[in-house]
Amino acid sequence: MTGLGARMLGAVFILIGSMAAAAPTETAKASPAVLTPEQRMQARFPQPVLVGDLIGLPLQDDSHRTLGYVREVVRTKADKIELVIGYGGFLGWGVRPVAVPIEVVGIRGRELASLDMPRSEYAGAPTWHAGDAAALPRDATIRVALTRGY
Repeated sequence: MTGLGARMLGAVFILIGSMAAAAPTETAKASPAVLTPEQRMQARFPQPVLVGDLIGLPLQDDSHRTLGYVREVVRTKADKIELVIGYGGFLGWGVRPVAVPIEVVGIRGRELASLDMPRSEYAGAPTWHAGDAAALPRDATIRVALTRGY
């Protein structure tokens, strides 16, 4: 085999190897888009957190801009946990409460990150009213997903 032939054969093996490495595996076939918010939360290793420790924490978007601060944690009649944050406004004027499902946030140190709810959805979210949701006591423990820092 000539030098050129050997180089061509080597290039083919490298190409085949890189294509095999790029082939989807069984776990990669399940697209994150088809997972429910609850399944995505479970994949983020939720940890126990006291409700009182969440009150006052900032909720940040993917650009690390603060969306609002946690005012209270509630449980709905559908047995879902939601964080009520003060959203919008300017210098304290026009802030309105918005409910954020616990499944779409993650905790990183002393702040929360909005992982599966983009900033644009907060503006269109309905204003939260207590209605049939019950506030959780500050000494209650809930589970919050983990996320990486900066």
